[in-house]
Amino acid sequence: MGNDPVNGYAEVNGLRIYYEIHGEGRPLVLLHGAYQTADTIGPILPSLAETRRVIVPELQAHGRTADIDRPITYEGMADDVAALVGYLGLYRPDVFGFSMGAAAALQLTVRHPEVVRRLVLVSVTFRSDGAQP
Repeated sequence: MGNDPVNGYAEVNGLRIYYEIHGEGRPLVLLHGAYQTADTIGPILPSLAETRRVIVPELQAHGRTADIDRPITYEGMADDVAALVGYLGLYRPDVFGFSMGAAAALQLTVRHPEVVRRLVLVSVTFRSDGAQP
């Protein structure tokens, strides 16, 4: 694959989700934080892509993935990621989530445990009752 990512769109759960694939090796799904995109996730992406095939979806209403007529929830984003994993034919990828992406990754593991091999969560909240409205 070299340094050029493969990118595309997948129709999942009524959402046209944008994704990029960087590098080669064991698959790792990288879920960005709120207001981030594949382009703004930072230096962690190229570092991980040196040894892994990193799949970076842009979640609902972020970047090149438009919003649709449904609430933005961690559960919905988790279901979208599970459907994307199926769409791409990935077998139990590792999942790395940051902030909002970590909350979605946590829900992915709770709702679809058969999809996730290993989980890395960075800066995640596990309850929303303490968050600002």
